[in-house]
This record gives sequence, structure tokens and C-alpha cells, in this order.
Amino acid sequence: MDLGLSGTRALVTAASKGIGRACAASLAQEGARVVITSRDAALGARVAQEIGAERHIAADLARTDDRARIVTEAVGLLGGLDILVVNFPQPQIGTFESLRPEAWTGGYEAILHCQIDLVTAALPLLRQSGRGRIVHITGGAAREPSPGFVVSAAFRSAATAVAKTLSIDLARDGVTVNNIAPGSIETEQLRVRMDQRGKAEEMAWLATLPSRRLGLPEEVGAVCAFLCSRPAAYLTGQTIAVDGGAQKSV
Repeated sequence: MDLGLSGTRALVTAASKGIGRACAASLAQEGARVVITSRDAALGARVAQEIGAERHIAADLARTDDRARIVTEAVGLLGGLDILVVNFPQPQIGTFESLRPEAWTGGYEAILHCQIDLVTAALPLLRQSGRGRIVHITGGAAREPSPGFVVSAAFRSAATAVAKTLSIDLARDGVTVNNIAPGSIETEQLRVRMDQRGKAEEMAWLATLPSRRLGLPEEVGAVCAFLCSRPAAYLTGQTIAVDGGAQKSV
């Protein structure tokens, strides 16, 4: 299937590792012109070269000034914008009682405020595109609570609600807005947590997953590329769980 992505202009945030990198790589493989962001300038530049992205912009999504700057710089490099993929940083993990107030402030800045600022800056360009696409990478905790991920659940679910409302507001403009909710995807961050559990506990946990395995970042990236494609022009306002069947709610 031709996804119709050749020559499209895409900005993918937090894309030096894991799911963000996989999304950017999938778009680049389909012929999109991609700009990626991450906090690590050296790593980001190397990744951009490896996946065929046009440029990397060093930025911290938790900073208001950086969020405004990356859209401006990406548009300057690409000459416009057709696709915005917002991959949010992971906020602090912990139980409700163990978290300090700054964990909630940080979660708001890194997720909800980040979404608002990036979409606000990108929206005029996406409307001009005639085929604008917004994809948010949320997470399973946005739909089903998970121990330790209370901050993530709070703000990713809010971001999901904002995206749903946006999808209605923007449908007449030809701009689609969708979310991807990855489940247990084999990223560096997840591997660290699994190694801390020990092999026996890891195997017991994997046995609880319907697929009996972790997902791959590339499997999330493939869904992202499709959501950004021309064939997906009538698909909007949805949250796609890429979790091997782990989500139990209908």
C-alpha cells in the first residue's frame, strides 16, 4: 500500500530513542521529510543521520520556550508542516503518597502543557497543508490505571480528551487527530525496570500478557505512519492501543 507520505513534512518530538525514534524512522522510510527533537544534541544528530531524518533540534519539552522554538525551527527547515507527532517524556513514576508536588507540576509541563503549546504553534501550518495529521503517543495508563503511573495516567488521559475534542473541531479542515496508546513495548526504559525485577519475576509478568511477549517500537512506528497517511484521512478522534491485546476495557 502506498501511504502517500513521500515529500510530506513531519516534526516528531522526543525521537532519539524508543517509540519516538521508531515513529520518525517509519515516516522517513515512507519518504517523509522528518525533523526530530530530543534533549541530547549529540545523540539526536546521530539518530537523525541513522534514520534518514533531515535534522535534529535539541530541546527540552518541559520548557515553554523550547516548545515554541522547535515548531518555528522545523517549519523553517521544511518550508511548512503536514505532520506533528507528539511523543511525550515519561513523567516521574511513583505512588500517589510518595510523589512530591513538583512531580505533578513536571507532569503537567511535560505532557498537557506541552501538547497545548505544540499544537497551538503547529495548527496554522497543518490547516494550510490540506492534509494535516496530529498523532499523540500516550500510553496504556491513559485508559487503564497502572501502579506507579498515577502522574502519567492523570495527564495522558487529559491529553487524550483534548485530542478527541480537537478531532471534532478540526475535521472540516481536513486535519486528523489521533492517539497511540502503547502497552509493554521493549524500550530501554522498560528494559531497565524489568532488569530490576529479576528474571523469574520478568517471566511471570510476561506470562500475564496475552501475546506472551513485549511489543517492538517498530510496531508502534508502523501504526504511526498509517495514521499519518492519505488512506487514513477518514480516521480521526481515535486512540489505538498497540499492546498485544492487554487492554481489557471495551
